[in-house]
Amino acid sequence: MNPRKLPFNSRSYLATAGVARTLTQCEKGKVIFAQGDPATAVFYIQKGGVKLTVLSERGREAVIAILGGDEFLGEECLTGQPIRMATATAMALSSILRIRRKEMIRLLRVEHAFSSFFVRHVLSRSLRIQEDLVDQLFNSSEKRLARALLLLARYGKSGRPETLIPNINQETLAAMIGTTRAHVSTFMSKFKKLGFIDYNGGLQVHSSLLNVVLHD
Repeated sequence: MNPRKLPFNSRSYLATAGVARTLTQCEKGKVIFAQGDPATAVFYIQKGGVKLTVLSERGREAVIAILGGDEFLGEECLTGQPIRMATATAMALSSILRIRRKEMIRLLRVEHAFSSFFVRHVLSRSLRIQEDLVDQLFNSSEKRLARALLLLARYGKSGRPETLIPNINQETLAAMIGTTRAHVSTFMSKFKKLGFIDYNGGLQVHSSLLNVVLHD
């Protein structure tokens, strides 16, 4: 009698390298893929942080997302998108798993546990994009900054929030929320004075910062 097949473990799969997947340690500033590159794989961030940016024809750069551990990027290749529409850059020392497009499609077809895991990610990302759009349309730049800091600290996600977030400069924060560095500097000083954030070996975000987001 054949031994019973063990259920597929998505997290174990994403924790190891293999024939169709490659694990890479990316130093801070390393470009994982660039805008215009062929889209041939999906990436999974085991740990670290990645910044997604888009460069316009006029040379203006915009930060469209900051991603952390247990998040995918580059999944647009699964829809037939032939080239990368954004540039992905490591914001800190990061462990990145590269999964070939064909392998990813195979997994989604045959491994239901992995498919469910990935669909939850896609739905969560879609909801995040909608929330970002509402945030840009209706909220002040001060509220947008507070929300961005809380998201970077992973408040609202499963597990304990990471109150100490990776180093991120004010220029990047300004590009994320669509304002100037001067405004970001003013708001950060205000948040620190009110005890919402602190600088102690990095940027520390306290849950009290929610007061800025929730206050009308």
